Order: sequence, then C-alpha cells, then structure tokens
Amino acid sequence: MSFFRSLIKDLPAMTTIASDGLSSSEFDGYVNTGSYTLNAALSGSLFGGMPNNKITVFAGDPATGKTFFVLGVVKQWMEDNPEGGVIYFDTESAVTNQMLSERGIDLTRLVKSEPETIEQFRQTALQILDRYEESGQKKGRQPMLMVLDSLGNLSSAKEVEDIRAEKDTRDMTKAGLIRGTFRVLRLRLAKLGVPMIATNHVYAVVGAYVPTKAMSGGSGLIYVSDSIAMLSKSKDRDKEKNVVGSIVTAKMFKSRLSRENSQVDVRISYSGGLDKYYGLLDMAVDAGMVEHSGGKYTFPNQKPVFASKIQEAPEKFFTEEFLKDLNDKYVRPQFSYGAGLGTTAPSVAADESGDE
Repeated sequence: MSFFRSLIKDLPAMTTIASDGLSSSEFDGYVNTGSYTLNAALSGSLFGGMPNNKITVFAGDPATGKTFFVLGVVKQWMEDNPEGGVIYFDTESAVTNQMLSERGIDLTRLVKSEPETIEQFRQTALQILDRYEESGQKKGRQPMLMVLDSLGNLSSAKEVEDIRAEKDTRDMTKAGLIRGTFRVLRLRLAKLGVPMIATNHVYAVVGAYVPTKAMSGGSGLIYVSDSIAMLSKSKDRDKEKNVVGSIVTAKMFKSRLSRENSQVDVRISYSGGLDKYYGLLDMAVDAGMVEHSGGKYTFPNQKPVFASKIQEAPEKFFTEEFLKDLNDKYVRPQFSYGAGLGTTAPSVAADESGDE
C-alpha cells in the first residue's frame, strides 16, 4: 500500500487516488449529438460530443429553435442507447406527443414532467436520480438522459405566491435558488454518469453602454455547466425557395473540452432532423483535403462533383478513414485544447436577478 493510499484509508468515497479514475470530475464518455460539426465544437473531436456525465447548455434568443435542436440530439441519443430512457422536463408545455413522434422519438422510453417552479424541478430531478442510483450498480443500470427545456421559464415558489397575492415585487432569491439547485444536481449527475441538457433564454440588457445579452437565471448555470453553446438560426431553403428547415449557428460561450468562441453551423431539416454531415465539406476544403474549383469538389482519388452529388450520398465521400484524417489534420488543431480526443470513432452576461 502506497503512502498516499494509507492516508485516505477508511475515508469517504469522495476521496480517491487520481490514477484510480473514480472522481466525479472525470468525463465518463461522450454523447454523440448526431452532427459531426457540433461534436467538434463541443469536444474538439468529430467523434466526441457532449460529456456523458455533465451539464450541457444550449441558449439563444426566442424562436431560435432550441427545442427543435435538442429533440434532434435526444433522437440520436435514443438510437445510440436502445435500452436507455429520457427524463424530459418541459416547463413551457410546448412538446406534444405528436411533435415527438414526428421526430422519430420513442414515446415509451420518454418520461415527461412539467414543473412550474424551480423547487418542483429540483425535488423531482433528485428523487429520480436517487431511485436511479438504487436500481443497481452503475454498469448494470439502463442509460438515462435528463433534459430541462427550459430554465428561463421556471418561476420560484415565492414568485408564484406573490403573483397570486397580487404583489408587484421581484424575487431577489431566485438566482441563489438556481445556483443551489444546479450545484447539487451537478455532483449527482457526475457520480451516476447521467448527462443533462438544459436550454435557456438570452435577451438584450436594457440600458447597457454597449450591446449586451444576458442569460436568464443568473450565474448559477454558467458556473456548473461544462459546455454552453449560444444558438442563432437562419432559414434553410430548397431550390424552389421553400423553407425546409434551419441552419443553426452554435458558438461556444463556455467549454471545458474545446476552445471557447469556436463556432459551427448545423443543419436541421423539418423532415430528417439533424444533418449528420453538414459542415464537413467546408472543413475539408479549409483543411486542403478537398479541392474546390469551378463549383465542383474533388476528393482524393475521385472525380470532381457538385455539392448536390455529395449531399445525395455523403457516406461515400466522408468515409471513416477520411473522417479520421480530417479530425487529426483540421478539427483537433482548430477546436481542441492541447491534444484533444483521439480518432477512435464511437459575450454573454449573467442576469443575477434570475429574471428574464
């Protein structure tokens, strides 16, 4: 027994030797988002994604498609975890069964909860995590994903009481309540290996000297989350100029896995959800791995083709070997900290008031 191991003998499980890899601060794998470029922005690798035991936040202005965006990630997670289930906290009462079914989400593996207050969300989430822990050993439990959509729509119990009493007062305790909630949740999620996705609203700060946007709910969620992606969107149109989806720009406001301020574009179609390959062609051209001339693209050992031809069968062009080379030559140097992940395929302010 080493000297340091003898020092921590009989101490609580929260104290371990770092080389044992048992700390809840360690990343317990990654959640594939269903988009190679979004994986790159979140983790610095095409083959990474969201950390499997941490909190990932997608924030943006109203009508930026945050819910639609997250449902695409949920669908991909369910496909990758056929035995897993999703706990979906819908605070906006906006996610219908029809919407879920149309996006290919298995309703039998999704639990919906509609909390009105932060306290209700905290109590329900912790009760579910406690029961999840009691269900068996970590490796034997069915995978679980938690989604909060959205934090910005949650009130505090005091806020609800004041409204019912017709009191026109501001709840100054709301931001602290959110901080406490997510501090507790972060540790529980990390220890149990449960990822959480949270959406949040941003809005313009009135009276700021320079144009500034704030994320509702205060700094609590900013501090405890490992990744925060700010979303903005534009319309995606077909050749006939019909709107067929959205192009969502994800810019990293905070990340412990990739470079902050890096950004990617992700396509979401109304019919197919997240486009797995969108954005890779531009990356390949920037990396010098694909030649672009006269409107056509030339891949190694292939004839020049138009982009539409690539879109018809992207898997024929973006082979596993090609993606590994692109990851090493371009993605990791551009997006990751240090060495980043391997190639194995598997300015916003905080509104401390807690108000929008």
